[in-house]
Amino acid sequence: MSTTATVATTPEGIPVIILKEGSSRTYGKEALRINIAAVKAVEEALKSTYGPRGMDKMLVDSLGDITITNDGATILDKMDLQHPAAKLLVQIAKGQDEETADGTKTAVILAGELAKKAEDLLYKEIHPTIIVSGYKKAEEQALRTIEEIAQKVSVNDMDVLKKVAMTSLNSKAVAGAREYLADIVAKAVAQVAELRGDKWYVDLDNVQIVKKHGGSVNDTQIIYGIVVDKEVVHPGMPKRVENAKIALLDASLEVEKPELDAEIRINDPTQMKKFLEEEENILKEKVDKIAATGANVVICQKGIDEVAQHYLAKKGILAVRRAKKSDLEKLARATGGRVISNIDELTSQDLGYAALVEERKVGEDKMVFVEGAKNPKSVSILIRGGLERVVDETERALRDALGTVADVIRDGRAVAGGGAVELEIAKRLRKYAPQIGGKEQLAIEAYASALENLVMILIENGGYDPIDLLVKLRSAHENEANKWYGINVFTGQVEDMWKLGVIEPAVVKMNAIKAATEAATLILRIDDLIAAGKKSESKGGESKSEEKKEED
Repeated sequence: MSTTATVATTPEGIPVIILKEGSSRTYGKEALRINIAAVKAVEEALKSTYGPRGMDKMLVDSLGDITITNDGATILDKMDLQHPAAKLLVQIAKGQDEETADGTKTAVILAGELAKKAEDLLYKEIHPTIIVSGYKKAEEQALRTIEEIAQKVSVNDMDVLKKVAMTSLNSKAVAGAREYLADIVAKAVAQVAELRGDKWYVDLDNVQIVKKHGGSVNDTQIIYGIVVDKEVVHPGMPKRVENAKIALLDASLEVEKPELDAEIRINDPTQMKKFLEEEENILKEKVDKIAATGANVVICQKGIDEVAQHYLAKKGILAVRRAKKSDLEKLARATGGRVISNIDELTSQDLGYAALVEERKVGEDKMVFVEGAKNPKSVSILIRGGLERVVDETERALRDALGTVADVIRDGRAVAGGGAVELEIAKRLRKYAPQIGGKEQLAIEAYASALENLVMILIENGGYDPIDLLVKLRSAHENEANKWYGINVFTGQVEDMWKLGVIEPAVVKMNAIKAATEAATLILRIDDLIAAGKKSESKGGESKSEEKKEED
C-alpha cells in the first residue's frame, strides 16, 4: 500500500494528518517488494563482473572522469545510488572491503539472491520473521561448515600465500601478470608480518604503494625499503650512497624565525655582515652536528635552507627535504632509525642503516630509493603501467591481493574457491533443513539455493551451461573426499580447486556470508517506508524570510 500523505481517523471518523505535506509512505507487502526490487537491481549490475571471466564496468562521474574497473566496492562507490535499500548494499560492500579487502561482490550478490528467494517465499504466504529465523539458522550452519572444512596455513608456506594472491588477482584486469604480481604481494606481506605473542599481526600501512605511469605492469617491482617521492635537494650532493647511515629529522634545517615580531636597528654595514654570518654559523653548526654522528644521508620532514644545502653538499651528505610524515615513519621501521625532533639530541645510535640510497629517474620524475635494510619491517611496491587507468586498476587489484594474503596470515585458515565452498555448504544445509522442519525448513533450503546461484553466475560468466555443470558438481560433492571440487572457468571442467591452486582466505567467505545474511534479513524486517518530502529552494527562501520578519 502506498500513500502520499498518511492520514489516520478518529473513532468519530475525523481524518488526522500525521506526516508533513509532500511526505510519502509505503507499507506492508508493497514496501517489501520495492526494497527487494532495489536490492535485485544492484545485484544485476554486479552479476556480470563476478569471477575470473567477469566483465568490467565503465563509470563516468559528473565531471567526466572515467573509471574502468570490476572491483565491487569501487563500482558501488562510484554508482552514486539513491534508493535507501540500495545504499544498504553499498555499506555492506564497504564494510566487507574494510574488513577483509576482498569478497565484496560475493557479499552483495549473495544478499541479492537471498532477497530473491525470500520474495518467492513471501508469495507462498510465509511470514518475514520465519524467513529471517530460517536464514539465521542457515548462516550458523554455513559458518560451522567453513570452520570444519578450512585448512591450516603457515606464514612460511610461500607457495600457498602466492596462490591466495593469484586467486584474488585472477578476477582483476591485471590477470595476465598475476603470477608476477602474486609473487610481489606474498613477499611484501610476509616481510611486514610480525609475531605478537602466539598470533601473527599484519599492518598493511607498512606496505607503501607508489604509482608512476610508464613502462608496463611487468615493470612493477618490490623494494625492501622505502621510495621517497622527492629528489635530492642540491646538485652538488652525491646521487648514490652505499652503506648509508640515515638521519631522520622532524626538524627544519633553517634559521628559526622568532614567534614575536622583532625589529633590529643596524647603524653600521659591518653589523649587517656579522648578522648574516651568524645566521650562516647557526646553520653550519647544525650541519656539523649531523656530520659528527657519522650520517651520510639526511631525510627531513621540513625545509632545508640553501646555505645548509651548500654545507651538506660540501660534506658529501645526500639530503631530501619535505618528506611525508608517513614516509618518515616507514623509513624508521625499515632502517631501524629514530625520528628526531631536535638536532642537538641526534646521536649515532639514532641513525638508520641501508645498503643503498640512490636517486633514480622513474618516468619523468626523480625519486630517492632507500633499500637493502637489514630486516625491513616496511617495504614498497612501485607500480608501473602504460596508462594511468591501468596503474589505478593495478593498485586496486594489489590492495585486494595484499588484504587477502594478510587475512590468511592473521587467521591461519584457507578454503578452495571456484564455488567449492558454496556447494559443500548447500549440500550440508539440505541435509540439515529436515531436522528443523516446519516453514523454517523452506527458508534454509532457499538459503542453500541462493549459495548455488552464486556458482551458477560464476559458470554463466565463464560462458558455460550452468544447469549441466551444477548437476555434475552436486554429484561430485556427494563423495566426502570431493569437498574441494569446483568449476574451472577456463576449461569448463569440474576439478579439485585446491590442487589447481584456487585458494581463498576462510575469513573472506565467512565475512561475506555474515554481511549478506545481515543485509537480507535487515531488508526483510522493513514493512514501512516513510520518505520525507524534499524542500524546494523557493519554499526554503520564503521560510527564511518569514523567520527574519518574526525576529524583527
